[in-house]
Amino acid sequence: MSSALIELLFDGLLETLVMVGVSGGIGAAFGIPLGVVLILTDRGGILQNVPLNRALGLVVNAARSTPFIILMVAVIPFTRLVVGTSIGTLAAVVPLTIAAIPFIARLVETALREVPAGLIEAAEAMGATPLQIVLKVLLPEALPGIVAGLTITLVSLIGYSAMAGAVGGGGLGDIGIRYGYQRFLPEVMLAVVAVLIVFVQGVQSLGDRLVRRLSHR
Repeated sequence: MSSALIELLFDGLLETLVMVGVSGGIGAAFGIPLGVVLILTDRGGILQNVPLNRALGLVVNAARSTPFIILMVAVIPFTRLVVGTSIGTLAAVVPLTIAAIPFIARLVETALREVPAGLIEAAEAMGATPLQIVLKVLLPEALPGIVAGLTITLVSLIGYSAMAGAVGGGGLGDIGIRYGYQRFLPEVMLAVVAVLIVFVQGVQSLGDRLVRRLSHR
């Protein structure tokens, strides 16, 4: 492997790390609270509000059901408004974040449903407020499941970031398309695939290790 190709792959990996890291971080910052609201306002929840729950659920489902490539094109005006351009690494962060938020919200909601109802009832009986129940019972008990969900999200975002490269989003996907496909350089395509496999494996392994550690606290 030539030094030029190594440098190209390194730059692409850094861009992919930025896209996945920033979108994953912002997605978690909004997706986790959204997942909490979905579980609290559901029928039988401690803050039951069925109309709000259904409205939020509709928005989340609509965003999740939209293929990423279509979502990326659909939000181009919003992307330009936020970052000033629709091309490049930072521009790709916007649709990646929009895709990550509802994905994380549903995974968090699923993890929170696994918390035994008896724990919540015991906290309510002791006079705990909804905020205390969330911070002291729901989130701590569901933490391994939430981390597992975030790991799944990051792996998905790596795939989405490669897809973003097809429309000028930068990163490893962009290198694979421009050099491996358009310039007929199969060795570049193979190198990009190999780096992506190692990247995904590393993220998944770290996530699994953290989940096991949290599960045996």
